[in-house]
Amino acid sequence: MALLLLATAPRAQGIDAPNVVPVTELLVTSGQPTADALSRLGAAGFQAVIYLAPSTVHSAVQEEPALLAKQGIEFVQIPIPFATPSAGHFRTVTAALQRLKDKKVLVHCEVNMRASSMVFLHRVVTLKDEPASAFAFVTRVWSPRGPWRTLIEEQLRESGIRFELL
Repeated sequence: MALLLLATAPRAQGIDAPNVVPVTELLVTSGQPTADALSRLGAAGFQAVIYLAPSTVHSAVQEEPALLAKQGIEFVQIPIPFATPSAGHFRTVTAALQRLKDKKVLVHCEVNMRASSMVFLHRVVTLKDEPASAFAFVTRVWSPRGPWRTLIEEQLRESGIRFELL
C-alpha cells in the first residue's frame, strides 16, 4: 500500500521534475521542476521551496523566485556547489527546514542528489529518524559518492550516529 502511495504521489502533487520523492505529507525532494510545475506548486499546497543548487546550473529556472512569489510561496536558496558540500551548508539547510517544519516544503536541486542527501542528514541528525529508513529515500535517487559521502559520514560520526552507507 505504501509503495502504491509513493508511486502515485508525484503526479497527485503536480510536480513535473526528475526524481520526485515524497518524504512525508509536508516534505518532498526533487530535481529541478519545470517552470510550469513551479507555477502550480501553490495549488498543490506547497508553502515553501528550498533550492540547493546555484542559479548557474544549466537546468535552473531563472524566474523561479518570481513564479513562487506570485503564489505566496516562500523561496529559500542555499547554493551548494556540487563538488564542495560542507557542514556549514548542512547547518543552513537544517535551520531552514526547522523554521519551515509546519509548512509543506519542496526541497530541490538539479537532479535530487543535493536535496536527498541534505534532507537525509536533517532527518537523522536533527529529527533523530532511524537512519536506514531515512537513507532509503536517498537511494531512490543515488548512492552518495566523493565529497557527499564524506560529508554524510562526517556528520553522522560527529552526531554519534552509527550507520554504514551502502
